[in-house]
Amino acid sequence: MTVVVHEKLKVLLIDEDHAKVQGFKDALCDTRYVIAHHSGKHASLLKTVDKLQPDLIVIDIESPSRDMLESLSTLSHFNPKPIVMFSTEQETEVITQSVQSGVSAYIVGDADPERVTPILDAAVAQFAQFNSLKTELIETKNQLDAKEVIDKAKRLLIKSKGLSEEQAFHSMRKMAMDSGQKMEDVAKTVVSLLDSFHKGARSV
Repeated sequence: MTVVVHEKLKVLLIDEDHAKVQGFKDALCDTRYVIAHHSGKHASLLKTVDKLQPDLIVIDIESPSRDMLESLSTLSHFNPKPIVMFSTEQETEVITQSVQSGVSAYIVGDADPERVTPILDAAVAQFAQFNSLKTELIETKNQLDAKEVIDKAKRLLIKSKGLSEEQAFHSMRKMAMDSGQKMEDVAKTVVSLLDSFHKGARSV
């Protein structure tokens, strides 16, 4: 039988109730999750995350404040982490705002010790899948942007130099090889130079 060894994940727990903190520690005992730090809801979330660099953030709170949601939104943009929030707040608007701010899993009610680990597992998996999709979308967009600028550079070379499409492509590829640049960067230079040239010619 193959034994799967999971890498330990560092957890930042935001909770002011010491009894609940101990409950989380007991629930996560002998799992891949290690509570490396816990703090109250009034601690600076951004500073704490920057200092600790946790793999996962768990928040146990009655209702998230505007400041907390703003901090979570900042994190989701600049230092995204899987975030699990346990809250007694059931308002749809609050739940929606929390998810939009970067919360991976919003759980209404207290943390049931038997459910904590699978909830964290699901949040980590969902976060990883979302990040993978986001990376794919960014790569696809970059590829499309690169193709667009290369095609534009080819059209300008064809028009200004009287080259065929194949000759224009090979010309840019040679420039890329000679300069050690990417085709996209060479194309941007070609577009910038020829656009400036044509604008100057029209103004004369």
